[in-house]
Amino acid sequence: MKSFVKQTALFTASTLLVSSALNTIVAQTSTSGQDTQGKTNTITTAVPFLLITPDSRCGGMGDAGVALSPDANSIHWNPAKLAFVDKKLGIAISYTPWLRSLVPDINLAYLSVYYKLEKDQTLATSLRYFSLGDIAFTDVTGNPIGQFRPNEFAYDVAYARKFGKRWSGGMSLRYIYSNLTGGITVQGSNTKPGNSIATDVSTFYTNDDIKVGGKKSVASWGLNISNIGAKISYSNTSKRDFIPINLKTGGALTMNLDEYNSISFVVDINKLLVPTPPEYAVDTNGSPIITPSGAYQISKGKDPNRGIAEGIFGSFSDAPDGFKEEMKEFIYAIGMEYWYDKQFAVRAGYFHEDATKGNRKFFTIGAGLKYNVFGLDFAYLIPTQQRNPLANTLRFTLLFDFDAFKSQNKEGGSPDTPATN
Repeated sequence: MKSFVKQTALFTASTLLVSSALNTIVAQTSTSGQDTQGKTNTITTAVPFLLITPDSRCGGMGDAGVALSPDANSIHWNPAKLAFVDKKLGIAISYTPWLRSLVPDINLAYLSVYYKLEKDQTLATSLRYFSLGDIAFTDVTGNPIGQFRPNEFAYDVAYARKFGKRWSGGMSLRYIYSNLTGGITVQGSNTKPGNSIATDVSTFYTNDDIKVGGKKSVASWGLNISNIGAKISYSNTSKRDFIPINLKTGGALTMNLDEYNSISFVVDINKLLVPTPPEYAVDTNGSPIITPSGAYQISKGKDPNRGIAEGIFGSFSDAPDGFKEEMKEFIYAIGMEYWYDKQFAVRAGYFHEDATKGNRKFFTIGAGLKYNVFGLDFAYLIPTQQRNPLANTLRFTLLFDFDAFKSQNKEGGSPDTPATN
């Protein structure tokens, strides 16, 4: 029973942006992700763990953060923000037990580090590790064929530079490794770990010379096109799958209410830049119609087997139901953050994905505490629907302020009051 629950969890998780051990391979010979009645048309990719929010600060604000003030986790949200960090060195460690209501041993761990080279240049690196726990694989008749612990990781190196007082640009290079099957044979095909190389291209604008309601404020905007990279394969066949190339843009507004109180509002908009599954033609018996070349016949939409550049630019016009469906592919996230005395924070947010494109809808809450040389953040996810696999999701992040540590050692006492992350 335990093995059955875990395999069911893997299948459910793939729809919720968590990798499934067999989904990618089975999708090579099926119309996975498509509802033949046109009710749902979810876009699926390989290695969707890259889109899971790793840190608790943004996780407490509805998974929004492309334009939020920079911190040690900015390499995930927008590498360009790192050019504006005001500390020399920062480290963050995050941990998220994922889909805890289904399976107890799926988790995401994240480590990020930045180092400011000069006043206008910053280097950063991060490591993201995703474990899907122990999985018992069975054949089509239910006989055990092996035990394995699927895992994936991504290693990033990023560089950010200011182009002026208010603008910056950033790039990151990412190596992706995904071992979902441990080399077992699935439907007669030998499997192997998937590998890919990808890059992020981003920009960031911030203006601290404005007032809102007579209060000194900071307005920011960010854009990040992430995971621009090679397709990935888990077998020796020629079929390769897109990784989650994603467009993220948004804005943030921080108002300094007085000496002790500040509040920020953030908005993010996301869209996957990969092909939308087309609608396939079926015969009178409901079976797919096969073309002379051996492919499924498409009745609406475009062929998803495209090159990377064609897939990116075509993702804005390939939905089977046209513009109306294209608009449903945008994901929205909003959040707020309140700081008291730059030491205690509370956060809240909302994440919205259309019901036909995955139906992830949830509220988030979070809190943060800073004391001397470290800070601690946590976030909690509250789905809008009952019995949701994302229910009870917690995130934890520990941040280290090495400038405060140096100040404490130099002065022989408590460091200056730390700034918000």
